[in-house]
Amino acid sequence: MRTTDPDMVSVYNGQGSQGNTTSSAAATTSLKAQTDSLRQCTMERAAVTLPRRSPPVPEYNTSTSTLAFDQHFTMTAKGILLLAEIVFGMLVWILLGGTEYFLHPALCWVMFVSILCWVLTICLFIIYITGAHNRIPQVPWTTLSLCMNSGATALYLVTAVVLAFSVNKATRGRHNYNCWAASAFFASLTTLCYAGSSCLSYRDWKTTKEEQ
Repeated sequence: MRTTDPDMVSVYNGQGSQGNTTSSAAATTSLKAQTDSLRQCTMERAAVTLPRRSPPVPEYNTSTSTLAFDQHFTMTAKGILLLAEIVFGMLVWILLGGTEYFLHPALCWVMFVSILCWVLTICLFIIYITGAHNRIPQVPWTTLSLCMNSGATALYLVTAVVLAFSVNKATRGRHNYNCWAASAFFASLTTLCYAGSSCLSYRDWKTTKEEQ
C-alpha cells in the first residue's frame, strides 16, 4: 500500500490556497475596473448632455402701451372746440344748479343733458389728447365722434330753447332769472361749438370712407 508524504500534501494544499486567493483578487480587480469604466462613461454622458434651454421671455413693446400727451392737439380746431364745449357746458349746469331748477321738470331735463354731454366731451377730449384713438384702431373713432357731436348739437339746441322759455317764468332781476338767462346764453354758445365739431367730424368721416 502506497503512503503519502505529509510534506507533499502540505505543499499541494498551500499551492491550492494560493491559487484560489489569486483568482479572487483578479476577479475583484476586474469588477472594480468595470465599475470605474461604467462610472466614467456615465460622467462623460452627463458632461456631453446639453443644458436645457429656458423658454424665451416675450418682449413687450412698452412704447406702444404707454399713452403720450399731444400738446399740439389743443392748438387745432378740434381741440379748441372741445375745450370750448367743456367750459361753456360746465357754465350751463353750474349756473342752473345754483337755482331752484328742481321745481320745473323741463329744467331737470336740461340739467341731465348738460351734465351728460359735459362728461362725454371730457372723455372724448382725453382720448384725443392722449392719442388713445391711434392705439386702438379697431374702434371707428370718426364715426363715434360724428354721432356724439351730432347728438349733442340736437340735444343742446333743445336745451337752449327750453332755457329761453324758462326765463320768462322767472321774475326779472331775481337770482333765478339772471342765472337762467346766463345759462341759456352759454347753452347757445355750446350748441354752436357742437355744430362746428359736427362739421369737422363729418369731414374726417368722409375722408376716412374715401380712403377705404
